[in-house]
Amino acid sequence: MNIGFEAKRIFHNKTGLGNYSRDLIRLLSQYYPDNIYALYNPKKASQTLFKTNNINVFEKKPQSPFYQKFYNLWRQKGIVQDLTNDNVTILHGLSGEIPSGLNQSNIKSVVTIHDLIFVKFPHLYSFFDRKIHFYKFNKAAHQANCIIAISEQTKADIIEYLKVDPEKIKVIYQGCHAVFKKEFTENDKKKVVSKYNLPKEFILNVGTIETRKNILLAVKTLHNINTCLVIVGKDTNYAIEVKSYIKKHNLEHKVIFLKGLSLEELAIVYQLATIFVYPSLYEGFGIPIIEALYSKTPVISTQGGVFPEAGGPNSIYINPTNAIDLEHAIQKLLVDKELQKDMVEKGFKFVQKFNDDVIARQVMDVYKNL
Repeated sequence: MNIGFEAKRIFHNKTGLGNYSRDLIRLLSQYYPDNIYALYNPKKASQTLFKTNNINVFEKKPQSPFYQKFYNLWRQKGIVQDLTNDNVTILHGLSGEIPSGLNQSNIKSVVTIHDLIFVKFPHLYSFFDRKIHFYKFNKAAHQANCIIAISEQTKADIIEYLKVDPEKIKVIYQGCHAVFKKEFTENDKKKVVSKYNLPKEFILNVGTIETRKNILLAVKTLHNINTCLVIVGKDTNYAIEVKSYIKKHNLEHKVIFLKGLSLEELAIVYQLATIFVYPSLYEGFGIPIIEALYSKTPVISTQGGVFPEAGGPNSIYINPTNAIDLEHAIQKLLVDKELQKDMVEKGFKFVQKFNDDVIARQVMDVYKNL
């Protein structure tokens, strides 16, 4: 098959949507090498986030000077002519969007919808961003031949808010980068401990430091727990609030902020952590949870929503509005080494359902069925 991908995020996005897109291309081209994977990139990237192999994975850009200048218009409509010229039979929109005019050209379409956060938490978005997001997602959901939802939670949200037939939606979970499944040497770990001055025991949180991720809840538990919290993620305005609380309550010696880590360094930090905490209020899926489970680090996350889908039956789930609830869970886990061991073993067994071969087969089945 000649399969095209709306690939803006592959070449321009460093975080969740980009990671999902790059990982999907990697595993599809590895497990199903006989297909052609054409990545339609609207403009030249400012830095190299992904390299094509030019064997079965190719980068495609706008050909005409007009669309090189008006590349967003190319993404929305002009791309269809290029898809036709390249004999693409299926286009996969990797982040909630597909161009207009696919149906008239007899090109089948798949769209991945990660979450509907802009509907669930409208106050986190401007009025115009909400309207634009809803228009694009709603259009893609109704025009695509198949929707891939990255969790049962996202599927339920699509049905509720976009009024889509459930039969049209296929739940296929996300995986994570292979580096999080790698065993690192003690020497590798010592280098990271030394470089970032990490304590012997610490709680870890990974993710953008934003309101929805709710990391302040974990900070509040440190008043009565004799341990450190390591936070890895990009700052937003919410980070100012978190740091202000830390300073006001003299908790600076208990919190370490890290950013700019390589993927290998991040994977090692996961393996060094005693507990991974993820008290997020809402996610489409929550990749850091499975990164922690692959790293053999016990997980404490949020009750309800998508979190038990990602964390499995042997992670601990707390009320994300109750710091005492999280504090008790952390305290219990820190002192109970047998519980830690049991959670690690069962969590690692559970997370195998997110392995590359499983995800690649499920996505390829969607393409074949179309």
